[in-house]
Amino acid sequence: MALRELIPWNNGSRNLPARRTEVDNPFLSLHREMNRLFDDVFRGVDIGQFAPPATMGWPSVEFNETDKEVKVIAELPGIEQKDVEVELADGVLTISGEKKSETKDKERRFSERYYGRFERRIPVDDVDQDKVAASFKDGILTVTLPKSPTEQRKVKRIAINGK
Repeated sequence: MALRELIPWNNGSRNLPARRTEVDNPFLSLHREMNRLFDDVFRGVDIGQFAPPATMGWPSVEFNETDKEVKVIAELPGIEQKDVEVELADGVLTISGEKKSETKDKERRFSERYYGRFERRIPVDDVDQDKVAASFKDGILTVTLPKSPTEQRKVKRIAINGK
């Protein structure tokens, strides 16, 4: 008895089952071709670079809150202080500005850097608008929003008892 005869799907014959070709099923052929095209187009492409800056949350911000104030710290690398505006209206802090290109190089073919206008709106409640202050140093914008006296009284610390 030959080893070939022990293999159940061979049945001792040398004939292999024919593979059905893609030509037999046009929908399967179309499906595979579309998958191949999408794979080729999106291979190695970061979709995030095509999203507008507002959806990416640029500039990046950090919030720090105490009983007396809220601090908003925004990273604005490569932007000068004169190109940044900070406004507070109707309980919304708006940080806006423009990052300009350092060079007017028309021969540039590729750039991953972002240039252009940006705006970030942050809702804030019960702050003393007359005492809001902002500072800018080394590309870091810090906005200090003191809480109103009524908001400060709303905060009550609750002690936690251990067992």
